[in-house]
Order: sequence, then structure tokens, then C-alpha cells
Amino acid sequence: MTPSEPPAAAPARPWLLRPRQGVQPTTSTELFFDLVFIFTITQLSHYLIEHPHWRGAGRTALLLALVWFVWVYTTWVTNWLQPDQGPVRAMLIGVTLGSLWLSAAIPQAFSRTGLLFAVVYVSVQVGRTIFGLWAVRGNPWLVDGFQKSLPWIAGTSVLVVLGGLAEGAAREALWAAVIVIEVVGLSIGYPLPGRGRSRPERWMVEGGHLAERCAAFVLIALGESILVTGSTLTSHVDLVTSGAFLLAFAGSVALWWVYFARSASAATEVIAGAGERTGALSRVAFNYLHPVIVAGVIVTSAADERLLREPGVPTTTIAALLTLGGPALFLAGHAAYKALLWRILPTSRIVAAMVLLALIPVCVALEVPVAACATMALAVTVAVIVADRLRVRAAAATPQSWGPRSPLR
Repeated sequence: MTPSEPPAAAPARPWLLRPRQGVQPTTSTELFFDLVFIFTITQLSHYLIEHPHWRGAGRTALLLALVWFVWVYTTWVTNWLQPDQGPVRAMLIGVTLGSLWLSAAIPQAFSRTGLLFAVVYVSVQVGRTIFGLWAVRGNPWLVDGFQKSLPWIAGTSVLVVLGGLAEGAAREALWAAVIVIEVVGLSIGYPLPGRGRSRPERWMVEGGHLAERCAAFVLIALGESILVTGSTLTSHVDLVTSGAFLLAFAGSVALWWVYFARSASAATEVIAGAGERTGALSRVAFNYLHPVIVAGVIVTSAADERLLREPGVPTTTIAALLTLGGPALFLAGHAAYKALLWRILPTSRIVAAMVLLALIPVCVALEVPVAACATMALAVTVAVIVADRLRVRAAAATPQSWGPRSPLR
């Protein structure tokens, strides 16, 4: 043992720790916790639908980032702790209640419920971290991480509350500062004076479990987009609306296919076998990149609602940004995810995202119907799926002597 390493110690509550025996299955307690976020994604989608402008988009992004911190940090904690043990289950139920309350405050988060949103957010973030510190006592690596993250989380909590007390642009600025500090703090390992920083190779991460949990969240977001379109369809069922619904549904299927056809299971294998790189990979892949993917689904969901209500209306700038920008955001996030894990250039996704963005001014200038704009977005996404299939077939035909290949190349 080197002088910089903490002395060996036995965990005070070993029964609360997850066993390290391969990828651990997601428990019913974790799935119950996830159910709240169906409501959360619905709230965020409706917020964007009701505020279809740049400031509304920025506020939606701020709220998504804060909500994502609640979900992903809780997921990290259950990566270390056994969710079906009584104390951990009680903590998760408490976080679930707090998350439900947080979601209920989203529609008026930048007006009358801002302080409620802030207080609930702080209670969940600080309370869960203190619980984690208690639960892992005696495990030097985990205790070190919780001890170093707690002051940072407490510091950003002060800014969240100050934001809840402020109004207008001041609230936006303070909450944006929270997000920046959280990202920077995690990136540099939450350093403390005289204590150093928490190193990702010592985080004892089970990356495969985190990959499966984040994939489940993407599935939740896609399911919510179908829920939004289904709810809109029920308000006005006719031939035209039904056609628009089929188009929106096909778009959701295409996004699901891009993420889940090969990427999800292959990513679980890659991260689970990353060794000391698992912590660093998980930090970027799940804390930073997955909210971009989820944001793409939320924007697409808002576009689908507009598609069902006005399929034949000429495309405006806002409609084009939603309809084409949503899939572009999703594909860009997924491209970065692939590039991180497999160290390859995901050309098809990059080109597709650029094509979608280039189509925005074209659709607006030509005033094409919203349905035609959505059809273009679907065609570009399907092209990515076809390109993936062609690569898989080409790779399968390549002699094994050429070396190993990525399952996503």
C-alpha cells in the first residue's frame, strides 16, 4: 500500500453494498423510482410546447439538467448500494417522492414555484449524499468520494436556493451557474484544499449496470413521446390526424432503433469490461452525453405534438427547429456516445445531424408542410439505420484475420 492510499478497512454495513459479480440486474425498487420520470419528461415536453421560443428552450434545458442530476446521482448511489435493502429502499422512496414534487413544480419553476423547486432539489441532493456517506462508512474508496462531493453539492445547493428566491434572468443565471459548477466539479474530481480530488479509477463503478439504467431512461423518454402523441390523437381522430400519428410513431421507432438495435447491449459490454477506465467513461457517457440524447427525444416529442395538431400548416422556423432539430440533437448525442466508447468516428450520425440542420432553412424558405418536414427527418434517421446495417454486413464479410471489429462499426 502506497502512502497516498487509505488504510484497508471493513465496511461498517456490508449488507448495504451491491455485490461485484458481473452486471447486476435492475431491481423493482429502481424501476419504481424510474416511474416518476415518465411524469417528469411529460412536464418538460409540455413546458417546451407551451414556450416555443429561445428562452423557453433554454429554460427547458436548465430544468432537464437539474432533474438529470437528481436521477443520475441517485443511479450512481444505487450502483454502489443494494436497492432492496431496507434503509436504501427507504432512501429511494424518499427520493422518488421528492422527484415527484420536483416534477410537479416544473410548469411554474421560473415563476411562483421556483422556491419550491429549489428547496426540494436541495433536500434530495444533500439528503441522498449524506445517506450515502452513512451507508458506505468503512469503505475507504466510497467514503472518499462522498466526503469530497458533499461540500460541492452543498455549495451549489446555496445557489439553487438563491435562484429560487431571485426572479427572471437572475434565476436563470444562478441555476445555469449550478450546472456549470456541477459539471466542472465532477470533471476534476471534486477537489478540496488539503484533501486532493476523487479519482475516477477508484470509484468502484459497475459500468454495465449504469449503461442499462441510462438505456432504461432513454426508453422512458421515448415512451413519453408516444404518450404525448397518443393523447393528442384522442382529442381529434380523423384520417389526416391518424396519418400524422403514424408518421410521429415511425419517428419514435426510428430513434429507438438507432439507440437500441445494437448500441445499448454492446455499450453495456464495453463499459463493463473497461477496467480502470470505467469511472471516467461512465462520468462522460452518462452524466454528460445521455442528457443530450434525452433532450433530443423531448424536442422531438414537442415536434410530434405540433405535427398532429397542424400537419398541413407551412413550416415555421420554430416548427423546423423542433421537427429537424430534435432528431439532430439525438443523433449528435449518440454519435458522441459511440465515439467515446469505441473510439471511432460515427460518420453516418454526424452526416445525418448536419443534413437535418441544413434542411431547417430549406423547409422554412420553401414553406413545406410540417408533415413533409417530419417525413424528411424520418428519412434521414432511417438512412442512419440502413447505413448501420450495411456496415454490419460488410464487417461480417471481412475475414477475421483483419482483426477485431466493433459491433457498431
